[in-house]
Amino acid sequence: MTANQEEAIYEFLDNAVEPFELDDIVNYVRKNEPSRVSHLAMEIAASINSRNLAFPVGENRWVSRRGFFQPLSFVISPTRLELLNGILIPGHRCVPFANAALLPQEYSFYWQGAIVPCTTSEGAPEEFYPFYAVFGEEYAPQYVARDNEVNEAAFNSDPYDDPAEVSVKTLDMRSMYREMAFVPGDRLAVRTLDWKTGAFSLAKIGKDQWSEAELQQWLDAAEEGFSRAFSNVGTASCTEEQLAYAYWYAPPRMRELPAYSLEEFLYQKTEKVETAAYGIESRFWYAGREIPDRKGLEGGSSNPDQTQVEQILRNCKIPVSEYVVQSYVRDALFRGETDASAVIERLAPPGIEINGRDWNTISFYIEDIFDEFRAYYSSFADTTMGPIRSRIAELHTAVISLAARLGKGDIDVSWLPRHTFIILSQIQSHTAYVLEDLNVDQSPPETELEVMDSSLDSMLETYEDIKELIDDALDSWRRNKLTVIRPGVNLAEVCEHLIQVSIGGVDVWRRIVVDENYTLNDLHRIIQAVFLWREMQDFTFVFDSGEKADGAMTIKNIQERNVSELRYEYGETWNVRIMLLSRHESPASKPVRCVAGAGAAPPESINGPLKFKRIVFALEGGNDVERLNARQELGAEFYPG
Repeated sequence: MTANQEEAIYEFLDNAVEPFELDDIVNYVRKNEPSRVSHLAMEIAASINSRNLAFPVGENRWVSRRGFFQPLSFVISPTRLELLNGILIPGHRCVPFANAALLPQEYSFYWQGAIVPCTTSEGAPEEFYPFYAVFGEEYAPQYVARDNEVNEAAFNSDPYDDPAEVSVKTLDMRSMYREMAFVPGDRLAVRTLDWKTGAFSLAKIGKDQWSEAELQQWLDAAEEGFSRAFSNVGTASCTEEQLAYAYWYAPPRMRELPAYSLEEFLYQKTEKVETAAYGIESRFWYAGREIPDRKGLEGGSSNPDQTQVEQILRNCKIPVSEYVVQSYVRDALFRGETDASAVIERLAPPGIEINGRDWNTISFYIEDIFDEFRAYYSSFADTTMGPIRSRIAELHTAVISLAARLGKGDIDVSWLPRHTFIILSQIQSHTAYVLEDLNVDQSPPETELEVMDSSLDSMLETYEDIKELIDDALDSWRRNKLTVIRPGVNLAEVCEHLIQVSIGGVDVWRRIVVDENYTLNDLHRIIQAVFLWREMQDFTFVFDSGEKADGAMTIKNIQERNVSELRYEYGETWNVRIMLLSRHESPASKPVRCVAGAGAAPPESINGPLKFKRIVFALEGGNDVERLNARQELGAEFYPG
């Protein structure tokens, strides 16, 4: 598909309010962009399905996000802070009921047929971050920064520190709160008037107007919807997509009132859904479970309309578009180079094999791009973009090279840091997007280049951090692989296992090396030691099948059953995931040792991971009383990192 055809697809979806068929959207796209139509129907269908652009309701039949969400209503629960100040912060409250292309400050709200006036609220950035957390906690600063130009300039002035104060556009609700006699616990029922433009109407729901039984029915339906969404779309491309598909897959009750607000559901009510680490991002996930890592840079389905060059590169584990290749060509011109081979070597660094035929195909393509660009390329005009593009390309090449080295099979990837490939994939995709943005003749505005430069600094820091962790892990792996042959030592009798234990629902884990003749009862005592627990609760080891494991079983017995994972259930609230990562021989018996890990373990007396995370949040960002109570719960020596 051409870029214009892709744009026509999105235009059609933004305007579709009724279910549509493949012929409907194909005819619309052809009318707007008639070129390249031979495989258009197949490409459009594949694009919609692979990118989750619309909800399927049959063979080649869908309903758009607008068509699905526009007739629905949802709930906002104003906080005490908002009631005290007579405001409402839209933030993430309308996700996924509004067009994802809109920013929260672009929404409009109506009460009794009149538009709600806007005002601004000032404060420290961290006061506003919770109102944008559903987008992903890591993206909250970006949403606050993009609220207005002053905020954006303040954030860009120092990429490592938040500004002391920001201003956020809010709804002026003073008169409405008075007229509605609004009190803490009351809710706002919100009806979507226009999904495309982000228009909504508000109505009051008294705190006792809905029964607990009605709200429990909604909660049960919501938990089922999220579970089905996780099973069908996994981590998705972003949290907004996860939320959209939770509503789609849920029983009809989730799409009806009475209901909780999403904030209430996610952060106060549910015990089955939580925010989980996903590389350098976050996603919603099953409470107590870890999101599994990828095995390479590509985690999702490939684009359905790839060109030959894109397909060759993707087969080489380089998931980029031709626009990225073209950006590499511009970088070569900026460097004063005109050799296609040099471009290919940066695009596909050493360690990535490209056969002769495919090499020639890419080379011919790059030479054509050189000929096209050389006719009008100006190094003088590229003085602002060129240095940033060059640094981004170098980082992209470094990530591709590192991922290729890790994926060759020469090492045991089970020793790598958690989510290694997810993090590398996220850096690769971000750098690729920036390279696409810099594949232009005219430089973007200076403010946009400053944002790119700040983003690059952040990505470089993340890359250096993960690379350091990878190097440390590989050093540990190599040291453990070294075997000294001594007379009379039978290596087959001394074997060790690398085991990872992760506390479900929190980002706390340890990697330990133990003799394979240790029993599960021994492993219980080791887990207690590495998490600083004191055996205050009962424990059980459980296989994925649900079968309880005998504590007398050895690690070797478990391996012989071809089991690589099991659970350690400690009390009623803590679940520890146990992964048998790798087995290696040792010349002599060694002590049990912890070789890697992260995070301070929660005290065993705390009632589960969600309670623990809320206490830690209060410790780090609460008021004086909340911090004091959190410190009493966690202990004087507790430090989350």
